[in-house]
Amino acid sequence: MKVQVRYFASIREVLGPGETLELPAGATVALARNALIERGGPHASALARGKALRSALNLALCDDSAVLGEGAELAFFPPVTGG
Repeated sequence: MKVQVRYFASIREVLGPGETLELPAGATVALARNALIERGGPHASALARGKALRSALNLALCDDSAVLGEGAELAFFPPVTGG
């Protein structure tokens, strides 16, 4: 399934506005984050485990156990975003 990933604040500065990610059916936010980290380079540092990040699934805050669906929008951002 395809998921739209969006990045905000400092993560957006490193990775750009977003990308499409191909994942198996029933994938979770944790699996998506791990798949992005495994790309290495800037993805690995910006989304590293242990780094405080928030996530939202289809505009609602969620945790790593949230299950993604086809065409879902997954966003990653720092815990405090100003602007």
